[in-house]
Amino acid sequence: MPRPARTRARKNAQKPQRSDGAGRREGRKHAGVRWVRVGLVALLGMFAVALAFWLSLPSAEALRTGDPPTTALIDARAQEAWQRGRPARRNQHPLPLARISPWLQRAVVNSEDARFYLHQGVDLVETQHALERAAQDGHLGRGASTLTQQLAKNLWLGEERSLLRKLKEYFLARRLEELGKDRILELYLNVAEWGDGIYGADAAARVWFHVPAAELSPEQAAVLAAMLPAPRKRNPRHPSPHLKARAAQVLELYGMYRQLSPAQLNVARLRLAVLLAQ
Repeated sequence: MPRPARTRARKNAQKPQRSDGAGRREGRKHAGVRWVRVGLVALLGMFAVALAFWLSLPSAEALRTGDPPTTALIDARAQEAWQRGRPARRNQHPLPLARISPWLQRAVVNSEDARFYLHQGVDLVETQHALERAAQDGHLGRGASTLTQQLAKNLWLGEERSLLRKLKEYFLARRLEELGKDRILELYLNVAEWGDGIYGADAAARVWFHVPAAELSPEQAAVLAAMLPAPRKRNPRHPSPHLKARAAQVLELYGMYRQLSPAQLNVARLRLAVLLAQ
């Protein structure tokens, strides 16, 4: 027997009706799930790219006990010589840190990276200062790179300038820090450029001052440290006013850090004046 229409109507009225608001909420829920999926895919993609980038960088482990057979900078200089039709020159005598004058070690750290023993490859404090100076001057000058970053650039990156190179430099500096500060300084002093075809502290000491690296005096070390920003343009035998001024500044840092007494510093000033009297 068929049910009365009134009964069916009452039952239909009791069924919950899906409002437009509920439909919109359901749509937003599905859209949210889709965006979460997209975000996860993007995150996984970024992780894969970062991992591939990290694995593509050279390892520093071989440098723990062995010296590099060459560097990106040395290879670049050889390429430059070849393009000019000249033979590549390479005067280099790697030494353990104990056979490199402590005055040169101090001069380089004092002038190039005073917080060398405090940071982990990248000095965020100095980077912030460099960016502030760049904002004022309109360009990024020297001072933002640590010794570890300079070593990474010298060993593997050469003189390439790009944001990608800076990113590589950052991660490679972190890898180099695993070698320890003494080893980093030793490597730096043995591969740094100190003139045309002159690499490392011992070759520089013998060419410019006719002494082994172990016998460099405070004023001689100050001159070598002053050459580092532009080693092929600054010649101790024909010192420019800029080289003289920079060497004097480096010498004063010995006093600032109490590595020379006031009396010793006065003697070193006189010797520096004689050394650069040309």
